[in-house]
Amino acid sequence: MLRLILTRLLAALPNLAGVVVITFVLTRALPGDPAAYFAGAAATQEAVAQVRAQLGLDRPMVEQFFSYLGALAKGDLGLSISTGQPVLTELLQRLPASLELVFLALVLACAVALPLGVLAATRPGSWIDQLCRVLTTAGVSLPTFFTGLLLAYVFYFLLGWAPSPLGRLDPMFSPPPGITGLYLVDAALAGDGALWWACLRQMILPVVTMALFVLAPIARMTRASMLAVLSADFVRTARASGLTRSTVLITYALRNALLPVVTTLGMVFGFMLGSSVIVEKVFGWPGVGSYAIDALTASDYAPVQGFVLAMGILFVLLNLLVDVLYGLIDPRVDVSA
Repeated sequence: MLRLILTRLLAALPNLAGVVVITFVLTRALPGDPAAYFAGAAATQEAVAQVRAQLGLDRPMVEQFFSYLGALAKGDLGLSISTGQPVLTELLQRLPASLELVFLALVLACAVALPLGVLAATRPGSWIDQLCRVLTTAGVSLPTFFTGLLLAYVFYFLLGWAPSPLGRLDPMFSPPPGITGLYLVDAALAGDGALWWACLRQMILPVVTMALFVLAPIARMTRASMLAVLSADFVRTARASGLTRSTVLITYALRNALLPVVTTLGMVFGFMLGSSVIVEKVFGWPGVGSYAIDALTASDYAPVQGFVLAMGILFVLLNLLVDVLYGLIDPRVDVSA
């Protein structure tokens, strides 16, 4: 397993190098001049040129790239021109907010999609199967921003059941002590039940919005994989041996059907990390997605490059986790091949 991990990490280095190069080139190819943006609308050409020289944007692109690589080798992602803070520091401060949102949404989606897919596969053509198809179709058809705005309008504006969809915590509460950066975990460690409940209520709408979108591929893959496994010879043999229905479904069918589902979960989780920016902007969530969008609007190169590189590293670690789970679910699978 250790050899597998090292092999996967070494194989991912060319991908990360490609991410660094492409991101650097694309950020400078985008329209907009950060020097003109920060010099102000009333700035003269001389003032803009002075700001450009201070930012190092007047140097050749090749020289800028190697300067960026040198800083990157030292663990320096640069400074954000918008905030004046190190990009690495701001990413580490905002990343727990995005991870908490994405992880809870994935847990909720799996809690609904996996049982729904199994029930739909064991009862094809029934009302449960039809419900599964309706939910999956609606999940992929409704845009995430529309679902978020609709939920906020109904449950906050009309019914008043949800708190204000602005940020991670109601202004009446102070954030929990920063131990992990995950508000639910930190509030639980602090033993503050009221604060924990306030954090959970604030997360319900964005979590449900994201979970509805990713529920569809998980339920579809679970249903299709279970249908294929239930028609296999070893499942019929298990049934003929007199094993209970639950034993056949869980021990034999579900375990063998999990491999494509785990692959889908890895793809979905990676997609959620990259696309969480929509949910973050709708609900005012201070995560890395909204941070990157604000930097992109201001033509602030360093945060955008840092965000893309962080997402690339998370994708590599996620794929590595999927390979490890393959071996745990089915030891016969040779993930090193």
